[in-house]
Amino acid sequence: MHVLLKPIVLAWCAARHPLLKRRYRRLVLEEIDGVPLLILPEVFNPVLLRTGKFLARVLNAIPLPPDANQVLDMGTGSGVGAIFAARRGGRVVAVDINQEAVRCARLNAMLNRLEHRIDVRHGDLMAPLEPQSGDTFDLVLFNPPYYRGAPRDHLDFAWRGQDVFERFAAGLPSVLKPQGRAVVIFSSDGAWDEARGALEAQGFRVYPLEHVHYVNEVVTAYQVEPLSRLTMARRA
Repeated sequence: MHVLLKPIVLAWCAARHPLLKRRYRRLVLEEIDGVPLLILPEVFNPVLLRTGKFLARVLNAIPLPPDANQVLDMGTGSGVGAIFAARRGGRVVAVDINQEAVRCARLNAMLNRLEHRIDVRHGDLMAPLEPQSGDTFDLVLFNPPYYRGAPRDHLDFAWRGQDVFERFAAGLPSVLKPQGRAVVIFSSDGAWDEARGALEAQGFRVYPLEHVHYVNEVVTAYQVEPLSRLTMARRA
């Protein structure tokens, strides 16, 4: 960080601290563009911590092909990605390793009257999915933990993991349809070069869709698509 920006960032963080303390690890009702979300204490807050809200707005902004109706929201948390995808017509499978997040996502699906379009499952990454039985998707969403390390509690699964992104990248080819794509949210605080390398090693092309600058970080939405599809398009 540039030395002249450091005092500004420190002052901004100090000003936000009382607000963060009142809303972090507490039962709160948030709202994104008129959509209500109940956040349980052990679940990542998509508004307070920004990246979930960014994902929701990316989903509202990007064009979705008419046949992109099978959606996987990996690491769903409060269910924000699943809800905004379902509002655009998708049938969504939402997965989270945190049992409290699974409960929270189910509550929010009901709160928004979308429980008939959202199937929330508990498990570690691709483990709850059965690609051989039809669990393949046109669109995969992932707002991963950005930090390396062992999670200390349920909420910390949203922040850190040992090899989460590498395992996600390894499992993505089995659940993504040939014409499908993924949208991954990543922060400049995380090791993006390693994450991109893991995807490219599995045969994916990665490029930025949208980004937003905050005082202390840049958050980017990346599109991920199979290189094989690009090669076929060029040959055609």
